[in-house]
Amino acid sequence: MITLLAKKLSIVIFADESARPIRMGIGVWLLWVCSGLLLVAGAALVFLGYNYYARNLSEREIVRLQTENNDQQQQLQMYAIEVESLRKEVRDIEVNEVRLRQLAGTSDEPVEIPVAIGGLPESEISLDAGTIERQIADLQAALAVRRQSQEEIRNVLNDKVSLSRATPHGWPTRGWLTSYFGKRVSPFSGRKAMHEGLDIAANTGTPIYATADGVVARVSYSPSYGKTVVIDHGYGYRTIFGHTSKILVKSGERIQRGDRIALVGNTGRSTGPHLHYELRLDGVPIDPRKTL
Repeated sequence: MITLLAKKLSIVIFADESARPIRMGIGVWLLWVCSGLLLVAGAALVFLGYNYYARNLSEREIVRLQTENNDQQQQLQMYAIEVESLRKEVRDIEVNEVRLRQLAGTSDEPVEIPVAIGGLPESEISLDAGTIERQIADLQAALAVRRQSQEEIRNVLNDKVSLSRATPHGWPTRGWLTSYFGKRVSPFSGRKAMHEGLDIAANTGTPIYATADGVVARVSYSPSYGKTVVIDHGYGYRTIFGHTSKILVKSGERIQRGDRIALVGNTGRSTGPHLHYELRLDGVPIDPRKTL
């Protein structure tokens, strides 16, 4: 039992009913001091606990932010490498396109794309990911334009190469010209008639060569031209080889310039061994001397 007597607290302890009670007196001031100490200790514990929790939370947040920052820096470095690679690829394609245009003989200049060769400047590494992603998108678009332009130039170049290979050029056989393209006095009728090709005199059996790439359109025999080979070169060009003694190709066969196709002969209406060589463009005979 605790009772308040004046400025003291009296504490009486009863062990049991038969025992003598034990009486203790405690000053009120001591109680207040103890209570104050307990409050201070409690507040100190609360403060220390909060401080410990806040410090741990702050350290975890710092670690998280550092990890996130490192990840962002790695991502930016990867972006920087990609930007550099795209820039180099665009520049390489641009240089290659200039060469292709020179080969194709086109006068158009490629559109300038302001890109740089080399590492990404330090100032660009500090840019945000969104800005670098836009740069990558712009470079990818520029790369697509360059590839399309290069493909168009390649097509032009391929067409020019194909046209060059399909255009008859050079002598079809070794010999000498005995009759030219144009009107002449026919050795058979004695009247003027149009001679639609060249007569090249040579020994029987002299090889005859294709003057351009093409496909054998016809292998035939006629009373006028004798054993004849007709080659279709595309682009409107056809060549005709007449009076041959032997034909070495067959209809539908693909041949290239310089391939042996026949041998000089004296078949059909002829006054001696020679090759009758005709060149036609869109069905119209033209003078082969311009292509020899």
